[in-house]
Amino acid sequence: MGRPILVGYDGSPASTLALCWAVEEARLRRSSLLVCHAWHWPYPFRPVEQDVLAEVERVATHVVDEGVCRVRSLASDVGVRPRLMRGTAPTVLLQAAREAEMTVLGLRGQGGFEGLRVGSAAVQVPAHSPGPVIVVRPDATPAGGGARIVVGVDGSPASLSAFSFALDEAALRGGTVTTICCWRDWGPLAGPDWQPFVDAQAIRRGAEVRFREATSHLVSRHPDVSVGMEFVAERPQRALIDSSKDATLLVLGARGNDSPPCLLLGPVTQIALADARCPVAVIPPP
Repeated sequence: MGRPILVGYDGSPASTLALCWAVEEARLRRSSLLVCHAWHWPYPFRPVEQDVLAEVERVATHVVDEGVCRVRSLASDVGVRPRLMRGTAPTVLLQAAREAEMTVLGLRGQGGFEGLRVGSAAVQVPAHSPGPVIVVRPDATPAGGGARIVVGVDGSPASLSAFSFALDEAALRGGTVTTICCWRDWGPLAGPDWQPFVDAQAIRRGAEVRFREATSHLVSRHPDVSVGMEFVAERPQRALIDSSKDATLLVLGARGNDSPPCLLLGPVTQIALADARCPVAVIPPP
């Protein structure tokens, strides 16, 4: 048994789904769970009586204890510990993630506003976490055997780490991996972007060869996992979202090759968090 799996829990339906996913993940990895809840007074510049803070902390303690009880009712054989900390959810979870194997979150918690698609923690934690973060969506397929893991690969260090994580997940779940690399054919474009004397097919073949070479040594680590490779001429956002419709898990690197340095997460990963039809695992670069 290695480091625990961290799960953020605030009593919301989304965090309950994340808790169920984390329990199954802990079973598969023979790990323990760390149920984490953050609490803070929302008006930091207003003096607050100690008895008021004590009451807020008491309510928060009840929430994290409820999460621990849920874990024990779902899996009595999984070790579980509570972690209650004062601060915002992203800050608390990132601090606790330093000692965890991975972090599991719901798409959005109790905070935010009506109509918010992705909560702040579901963006900030994957962007800054030192380890993998799985964001569980409300329409998630339950974790278990026979899984289909989809992973996007563009040759970036984070995407290769994502491919390695996808292979590990498939091996644990007795599932398969579908690897998707998206190709944009710039050669025959008309207009100002047109490139003369370009052999588009030769460039595509070269890119596909490099794609397969970059992933072949990782595939050899799990010879029992069936790996399908798709080299498609499609926008990555569309290809990955479409492929997630019947997937158990979509795995992406935090930042790809086309990610502007000003963004916390790459644009493809941000869109996947909002629109994917299955849980999304965000993997940092090595």
